[in-house]
Amino acid sequence: MTDTANKQAAVASTAHKAAAEAADKFELRHQALARRRLTSVRERLDAGHSLVRTLTQAFASEPFMQRVCQGNVVAAYVSMGTEIETRPLLTWLLERGCRVLVPKLGSGLEIGWSVLQSMDDLRAVDGHGHLRPDEPDGAVLPPEALTQADMVFAPALGVDSRGFRLGRGAGWYDRALAARQPGCPLVAVCWPWEVLEDDLPAEPHDVPADAVLTPSGYHMFTVQ
Repeated sequence: MTDTANKQAAVASTAHKAAAEAADKFELRHQALARRRLTSVRERLDAGHSLVRTLTQAFASEPFMQRVCQGNVVAAYVSMGTEIETRPLLTWLLERGCRVLVPKLGSGLEIGWSVLQSMDDLRAVDGHGHLRPDEPDGAVLPPEALTQADMVFAPALGVDSRGFRLGRGAGWYDRALAARQPGCPLVAVCWPWEVLEDDLPAEPHDVPADAVLTPSGYHMFTVQ
């Protein structure tokens, strides 16, 4: 085989692997969303309150939790659809005196951020049929605002034992998380059954979480 043929074969093999991994992720997302649709509004709200109880219990043993304190910046998100309800978490962060950042989507594929000063500031985004989360009234901050964060909570449709998240496929969070400062903990939030035993397909730009938070527990990942 010539060098050119070898290179072409390698490119074809890489493309085939990438396509197979994309198909795997698509199927995993489909399964996760189907399972979530079986949950009720009440179950999602109860799960949200359980997140707060879990975090409160984790304060005694998890050093990361000491970052959730007066004046520190914590990036989180406003839940939508079949996600675990995060309003109890956001309320808890505000009550602890944190400066809370939540996504505020601008144009294109970039996530902007906005400061959530009160739960009363959240407004539905007109014209999107609940396909976007509620957002605060405040100004849109650039993606680089995440450099201020002392801790980040991010949604996930699944998390493997290495901390790699299964997102919704748009790549918004992986791009946004690139702005995190080194050492800023990333906590993935998902349902207990979405903590996976098998490894997820991971790409070079994927950002692993440091811990996973579910309504039934909090788990730190071992550094690989």
